[in-house]
Amino acid sequence: MRKFLVVLDDSRECLNAMRFAAMRAAHTGAGVTILSVIPPDEFNHWIGVGEVMREEARERIHAHFEVFAKWMRDRQNVDPELVIREGEPVPEILDFIEGDPEIGVLVLGAGTGRKGPGPLVTQLTKNSGTLPVPITIVPGDLSKEKLEAIT
Repeated sequence: MRKFLVVLDDSRECLNAMRFAAMRAAHTGAGVTILSVIPPDEFNHWIGVGEVMREEARERIHAHFEVFAKWMRDRQNVDPELVIREGEPVPEILDFIEGDPEIGVLVLGAGTGRKGPGPLVTQLTKNSGTLPVPITIVPGDLSKEKLEAIT
């Protein structure tokens, strides 16, 4: 069985990437893994404060995951798994893909603002020729109807 890997972050475009991955998984009999990476710079405080912030970040990730997971289970009949890592996002994503041979596609959402598609899309597409899996980039402003039509 192959799995779609989606990165959960605080971006708006993440929503369309989640929808796309769940719909494709439902239509192809695949699974969905949701990866969230907590950057280390969030915890460069005193040890006690850093631990509290780390736990709050994990709670926030679990809360966001539960919203997406409920939708995936109820609407797409897909039961996603959550993986949380700490570190720099791009190396952690690449390391995770290398460590899980079931990952078949990395799904990213592209930003719609003037700043470009977003740091993950920018950094990962630079290395796309050497990645072990294809990347699907989902436009952040694609409508639900269009997503349903193309999945």
